[in-house]
Amino acid sequence: MSITESALYSKAKSIKAIELGNLYFFENFLIAEFNEGVNISFDNFHEAKALIKEHYGKSNFGFIGNRINSYSILISDAPLFNEAFKNLTAYATVTYSSFAEKVFDVENHFFEFNKKNFTSLFEAIKWVMKSLQEEASS
Repeated sequence: MSITESALYSKAKSIKAIELGNLYFFENFLIAEFNEGVNISFDNFHEAKALIKEHYGKSNFGFIGNRINSYSILISDAPLFNEAFKNLTAYATVTYSSFAEKVFDVENHFFEFNKKNFTSLFEAIKWVMKSLQEEASS
């Protein structure tokens, strides 16, 4: 983690270590860094879901998957995630390899969220904040 990322994470309102990885909660977005090799399904996402609902309730929020590790998402559960997070305004992923970018492309066909991929965490944050501002002004 770079010094600038360390400074960013120190500004998190809350940091939660869960079975799937680490969640960094900011005012209106969160950064998720899931553990190497996990397979995320709607069933095992219950702890994260509860924390997200606790932090954001029905308010619009952004989600940034900082894919520093390799993990998978059960695509067949996409409709359940789409239904559970109707207030998810922007979903960004940050990938660090061409393989991870291809995974994002596949996932993008199944999830209904406003999604975009980045190679920089800070670019992802800027896009999420802009998306939230645009949603608030519409």
